[in-house]
Amino acid sequence: MRLNFSETGKKLKSSIIRELLKDAMNENVISFGGGVPDPKTFPREKLAEIAKDVVLNEYSQSLQYGPTEGDPQMRKTYLEFLEETEGISGLNEDNILVTVGSQSALSLISTVFLDKQSKYFVSKPVYLGAASAFVMNSEQYEYLVLHEDGIDIDHLSKRLTELEKNGELERVKFIYVVPNFHNPAGVTLSLDKRKALIELAEKYDLPIIEDDPYGELRYEGERIPSLFKLAGKDRVLMLRTFSKILSPGMRLGIVIGNKELIRKMVMAKQAADLCTPSITQRIVARFLQKYDLHELLKPTINLYKEKKNLMLKELEKAFKDMKGVTWTKPEGGLFIWLTLPEDFDTLEMMDIAKEIGVLFIPGSSFSLDGSCSNSMRLSFCLPPEKDIIKGVKRLKEAVVKYGKSKNLL
Repeated sequence: MRLNFSETGKKLKSSIIRELLKDAMNENVISFGGGVPDPKTFPREKLAEIAKDVVLNEYSQSLQYGPTEGDPQMRKTYLEFLEETEGISGLNEDNILVTVGSQSALSLISTVFLDKQSKYFVSKPVYLGAASAFVMNSEQYEYLVLHEDGIDIDHLSKRLTELEKNGELERVKFIYVVPNFHNPAGVTLSLDKRKALIELAEKYDLPIIEDDPYGELRYEGERIPSLFKLAGKDRVLMLRTFSKILSPGMRLGIVIGNKELIRKMVMAKQAADLCTPSITQRIVARFLQKYDLHELLKPTINLYKEKKNLMLKELEKAFKDMKGVTWTKPEGGLFIWLTLPEDFDTLEMMDIAKEIGVLFIPGSSFSLDGSCSNSMRLSFCLPPEKDIIKGVKRLKEAVVKYGKSKNLL
């Protein structure tokens, strides 16, 4: 049979993270790969109790098709949650859309904003899920290098000035950022840079896409106000998810923003998947109504903080004597970004690492041009403490073996 794929279809590639998760099933392999939450953090008994009640007593809503915008109870409850926990007010149900996880939201953003000639700003490295969604419609990306305090604002300002001067500003559709505990880099956008970013977005009248899956997982330091809190719904489109703080199996994402933009995304969602599952929305809505999520997150935060600190300690022990090796020191989230000397290629190194029994995500997976090849993302949330210790030792062994094979050490 002749399969005549579309241009978009020809661009589709398998996610390296999804592929590595298959290898992670091998009990002899320690995986620092996917950002998979520790199952011990799932409040399964509370969810089971609520799920039973929702199925038995609210079946006419929970087991039925729902509105594309999302379950009314879910939307109302989340807006109340935002006001109570972050002081974000002045919103109504026209400002919120419930999606099938944040990946669905990123795909919808790509659909409503981007075409072949569109430009957009992303970080380097960039979150893999965003990159895969955006390049389906446009490969005209603009990179912003990441520093310890977030994206390079000076470079953004310079490029926007140049694009305006060249008459190309109209092609720029948005600036995409992961401000808290960036995936994959682990860094956080400082308050000063948040304010500067908003000033630039206002000056050039551009939307900011604020993707914030990890903001609730802060282990030290003071919480920084969201871009949405600082700039409001007419400048910032905010993405949230329950995947990292409740359960990824719920597959629930939240989009908050300008009602005109939300309405356009609703139209795109009607064509994509009709509606987000009613049952998981109703379960999470009742969960938020019954329990204090932040209180329940405290054991999770303590667990991840211990694992993060342990991995940082082990990396220091393993690599302190190796010149040119650096890594980020996140205050929260799930990831550490490790960079090796310039001539190392972590994608090439994967086969050696698998043989030794450790997995990571190569840095080139988080670029749109194959760069970041000497870096890797390490996730500390899933492995138990003993495997973190053993896994970092294996990682050092893989780096040394690869380095010697290439005459780099």
